[in-house]
Amino acid sequence: MKKIAVLISGQGNNLQAIIDACQTQQIPAEIVCVISNKANAFGLIRAQSAGIFSRVFLRNNFESNLAMDQSIADELDKFDVDLIVLAGYMKILTPEFIQRFEGKIINIHPSLLPKYPGLNTYQRALDAGDREHGTTVHFVNEEVDNGAIILQAKVPIFDDDTVEVIEARTREQEYRIYPIVVKWFVENRLKLQNGVAYLDDIPLPEQGYANK
Repeated sequence: MKKIAVLISGQGNNLQAIIDACQTQQIPAEIVCVISNKANAFGLIRAQSAGIFSRVFLRNNFESNLAMDQSIADELDKFDVDLIVLAGYMKILTPEFIQRFEGKIINIHPSLLPKYPGLNTYQRALDAGDREHGTTVHFVNEEVDNGAIILQAKVPIFDDDTVEVIEARTREQEYRIYPIVVKWFVENRLKLQNGVAYLDDIPLPEQGYANK
């Protein structure tokens, strides 16, 4: 059975979606480790409730970002993980970490990448007068929110929507599509080759699988 590690910083809602999918065998894999860079992350309680090993790595305990990431990587190697899932992990990974686990790290971002990388995506979409928003699952490379896109889900934006409404609508889709991508990976259907995402040995288009 494939082994998954999940990196978190906060509530762990996407973590919970993946825990649930593993427990129901939608995802035929095991989450073996949850790592947080915040000691008070609620996701740690979710991991504990599910009987999953967890550990906290705090930046101020390390001389550098590189030293911290090396320590996290060493921890992950103990578990021989097949996939690293970033689920609201609010710290940029070092290039050395990404290279060490190349093709094994995925992230979910609350926008239709390449539109709106970075933070405050809901507000930016609202300010721009966009009529749709969404979420993107992608492989992680050394540029922030720039790895090969795997799957996207779109949501509408209506005239009276607030940031909170758009966020809630988008998050519903996150919890739906992230487990799908994890399932693809652990079933060996999804892989990264030369910076391109492949599903069932077919290269995905630049926008991945877009759910309209």
